[in-house]
Amino acid sequence: PGRALLVLLLSAAVSLLGGLIFGYELGIISGALLQLQADFSLGCFKQEVLVSSLLVGAFLASLVGGILIDRHGRRRAILVSNVVLLFGSLILTLTRSFTGLVLGRMAVGFAISVSSMGCCIYVSEMVAAHQRGLLVSLYEAGITVGILLSYALNYAFADTREGWRYMFGLAMAPAAMQFLSILFLPVNPVKLNTWDSDCQKGLIQLQTAEDREAAKREPYKEKHYSFLDLFRTRDNMRRRTLVGLGLVLFQQFTGQPNSNSSAILASVGLGAIKVVATLVAMAFADKAGRRALLLAGCSAADPNATGGQAPVLLPPKALQKLLPALGAVRLLLSSSHTRKVGLAGQPEKETAESTEPPFGSAPLTEHMVLNWITLLSMMAFVSAFSIGFGPMTWLVLSEIYPAGIRGRAFAFCNSFNWAANLLISLSFLDLIDAIGFSWMFLLYGLMGVMAVIFIYFFVPETKGQSLEEIDQQFSRKWRARGASCAHGQYQRVERASSA
Repeated sequence: PGRALLVLLLSAAVSLLGGLIFGYELGIISGALLQLQADFSLGCFKQEVLVSSLLVGAFLASLVGGILIDRHGRRRAILVSNVVLLFGSLILTLTRSFTGLVLGRMAVGFAISVSSMGCCIYVSEMVAAHQRGLLVSLYEAGITVGILLSYALNYAFADTREGWRYMFGLAMAPAAMQFLSILFLPVNPVKLNTWDSDCQKGLIQLQTAEDREAAKREPYKEKHYSFLDLFRTRDNMRRRTLVGLGLVLFQQFTGQPNSNSSAILASVGLGAIKVVATLVAMAFADKAGRRALLLAGCSAADPNATGGQAPVLLPPKALQKLLPALGAVRLLLSSSHTRKVGLAGQPEKETAESTEPPFGSAPLTEHMVLNWITLLSMMAFVSAFSIGFGPMTWLVLSEIYPAGIRGRAFAFCNSFNWAANLLISLSFLDLIDAIGFSWMFLLYGLMGVMAVIFIYFFVPETKGQSLEEIDQQFSRKWRARGASCAHGQYQRVERASSA
């Protein structure tokens, strides 16, 4: 019992610290860039290169990280990522050239990408089935805490000469802590949760009599796969790949927060709400289930993606009818309004000043109500993401693939996630200029509806099952929701207790 508790606590520490490092590196650049702009005379293009270098490094890691994880083990991959992050942070702390900054950020991006894959897979294999949802979701909580911590340190070192060196250098502390924590964990976590031992202890109730007999006759054996098996029908690998790619792409294209939105998370206090919502997801991941939380989160986020745009979508006549019903008093706004436009985490490129109120000739009360509608919609949207797509995507990805190809499959899906993130970062402002905010968020709403349909029909429920059982059932059976009473999820057959 004492050793099991130690393994549990260390696994939680590895998951939390991995997420904290990830979030910290995403958020710290916003404060550091303000000082780097002055110290290195960075123009707009160099700033964009520096910001994008982390994404490039992360994308490159997703192409090769899976091989490292599958061939050399999850634990070793995490240790390597810690060493690379320490090396990258050291370069960033000591460099006096722009090239050094770019190379350091690429190294950091490479490290956090490998770590994100390794941590989720390692922890999912380390802990028991009824604890997996909680501990893997802890990674997402760590990301939000890391973003908030980065903004606190940005503020603390804002007036310090070359404070950016301290900002980059402090990332070495959680990396060193994670490195030390994982040294005390086993090399092969999957051995702790084998098919035979879980069946004998009654932790896994197999679905059919045929499955139970097969488990008694022959223990679960790890199979070997090639990368091309991800696109073949063998053991339903093609369908697993469809589920994985669908989740990571819908996570990005439904308007969910990415690296450029970390400033908003911290500046308006949404980060604290995100942490609370992630804790709720952690509490219910092993009770309500992954599929249920994905559906609930996506369904709740969809209307709030468009609801937050009430200032743009609602016509003035509708507002005039709405506000009296709320008991509003019309007070004319006479003060001027100044509006600044710029990328999150970057200095504003352009400032537009207007003497008109922010909503034309809208009264002050209308302005306040619309601001509240927008803020509440943003709060609901961030909460919904943190309950659904935020933690559940990575949890499902760490579960649905066989152990022999889990690292490469996770990395393949992760590469699409980083590529989509980079695409959105580069095209978001241009797309808004082309179609406007209204159509942009209506497009997000449409993608959200498509995501709900996809999850409903294709994503199975995996709560309470061992990784081996999930693999067995994925390999043998797939029933689309509506095709049978199975409803697209794998139902467990509970063993009747003896009187």
